[in-house]
Amino acid sequence: MRRSIATVCLSGTLEEKLRAASRVGFDGVEIFENDLIASPLRPREIRSLADDLGLDIDLYQPFRDFEGVDDARLAENVRRAEAKFALMVELGVDTVLVCSNATATAIDDDGRAAAQLRLLAETAEPYGVRVAYEALAWGTHVSTYGRSWDLVRRADHPSLGLCLDSFHILSRGDDPSGIRDIPGDRLFFLQLADAPRMSMDVLQWSRHHRCFPGQGGFDLVAFTEHVLAAGYSGPLSLEVFNDVFRAADPERTAADALRSLTVLEDSLARRGEGVPGGRPAVTLTRLPDPVPPRGFGFVEVAATQETAGRVRSVLSALGFAHVRDHRSKPVQLWEHGRARILLNATDPRLGHTWDSAAAITALGVDLDDPEQVGNRAELLCAPALTRRRDRAETPLRAVAAPDGTAVFLCPVGEGGEDPWLADFSAPAVEDVRPGGDTPVTGIDHVGLHQPFDHFDEASLFYSALLGLAAGESTDLASPDGLVRSRALSLPSPDEGPRIALNVSVIGDGPHPDPARGVQHIALACDDIIAVAEAAVAAGLPLMPVPDNYHDDLAARTDLPPHRREQMRRLDILHDHDPDGGGGFLHFFTPLLDGHLFFEVVQRVDGYQGYGARNTPVRMTVHRTGRAA
Repeated sequence: MRRSIATVCLSGTLEEKLRAASRVGFDGVEIFENDLIASPLRPREIRSLADDLGLDIDLYQPFRDFEGVDDARLAENVRRAEAKFALMVELGVDTVLVCSNATATAIDDDGRAAAQLRLLAETAEPYGVRVAYEALAWGTHVSTYGRSWDLVRRADHPSLGLCLDSFHILSRGDDPSGIRDIPGDRLFFLQLADAPRMSMDVLQWSRHHRCFPGQGGFDLVAFTEHVLAAGYSGPLSLEVFNDVFRAADPERTAADALRSLTVLEDSLARRGEGVPGGRPAVTLTRLPDPVPPRGFGFVEVAATQETAGRVRSVLSALGFAHVRDHRSKPVQLWEHGRARILLNATDPRLGHTWDSAAAITALGVDLDDPEQVGNRAELLCAPALTRRRDRAETPLRAVAAPDGTAVFLCPVGEGGEDPWLADFSAPAVEDVRPGGDTPVTGIDHVGLHQPFDHFDEASLFYSALLGLAAGESTDLASPDGLVRSRALSLPSPDEGPRIALNVSVIGDGPHPDPARGVQHIALACDDIIAVAEAAVAAGLPLMPVPDNYHDDLAARTDLPPHRREQMRRLDILHDHDPDGGGGFLHFFTPLLDGHLFFEVVQRVDGYQGYGARNTPVRMTVHRTGRAA
């Protein structure tokens, strides 16, 4: 299907918005009236620019408050409409969006409204313009698609049809299945927007909190399926009012938008397969099948020389051994069982938008078919990363996540030897730091702090690329304000990698430099007491847990006293699933440089969470240690 985006979704001037939409691959745009009015280009020049960029102008919008008015206002509205229709001829667009009347003076008279809409369509017809009538969720009298269809049907003019907007329908809780009964040739336009579920005034919800498909709580796959089943064959178009998007880089936002539509189309195509009559009479983009990642092949940490020494000490105390060196780069491979950490002593800011003395700069994911995932990435507007490598080195494909983290698509080798390990040679014996026998079993999850305007984009990126399912967002209280967290994992979370995305809810918080970019690597184990005791014996200071926490633990759990004392002595925290889904034990290292820490976790009896109850304690203690 053709894909379109409203210019209101993007920041910048109209010309910048058009170029951004074109560069990422949109077929068309909806031009928002305010963008055109503020442009120095005349309508014919805008049309010429769009032609040069390979863009169709699919819709001009909005025209407001036309119907349900008295005769004097109607005459004014018709004069205003004729001027807009003449402008549209110059602009080269044949469909105008007309919103239902939302003024306090609107007259509740369906006969009057239908007659006035018919007059509008008759006025538009000589200009070759179609009128797409849309029910605003806050329309004074017409606020549902059912009533807007009643008016269009009553007006009965071929130049009058409907515009369906997913937000206006789903925000009200309307049942969209009735759309299937509307003739497809009367559905002139489709606008799509997702949104988080919120209890607030619908106008404010609409103006500030819409997001792209797959980033909110609406079932847009089912909604769009109803529209296509009715026979709609026009563009899938995005109309998203969002404060973040209006201030973000327009090309980046456009890429995120196109990715969302690609995922939506793929989901629609898959739902139609195998269902008699289930495939719409349109061509839908079908992505290569997702390849479930087996787990993390590695996590790369880049650090300054000074901080790299602290990272080595932590890894050694946790039982890791420095086993190999990269043949052409200053990168060490530290390994403990299936847990592999690459320590890169080059530029710690590589690929990132913030400064840090240490940062997680790359994730390697083990895949049975990395080529297929790479092809999927191309269709998802995931930019391929070029990297310096010798000809003899393994040609791993890598793509850039929204925060700049490199995601390497690692083939799984036969016999347990991954091909990329051939790029590493054994280090000199005197340089090897021996590992221990502590029961670390692998990398449980990685925590990545996101820039404020990349949170939803990152969630969609990882879920679309790797087939990870995004959990519900959780707001956590830190000393510097709320932090929002969302975990992503495979539908069967006991398999594959877990990624936790975190973001400060209000920008970067009051202390942006030290608070920005805090990341962590969580290591899985089968016996957290053994790991903690070995780490302490090796001289690793653990993050101190306040006695008040352990006093509270005694009050709210039935853990045996000797177990609680072990946990107090070793600074181990505890969480459990109140519904009986097991327990969770974990401890943290102090912040290594204000930006990176390690966590060790033990999951008991199928616990699937991340110890969110304890995160405010961790953030408070880390902040205190950073200030000291």
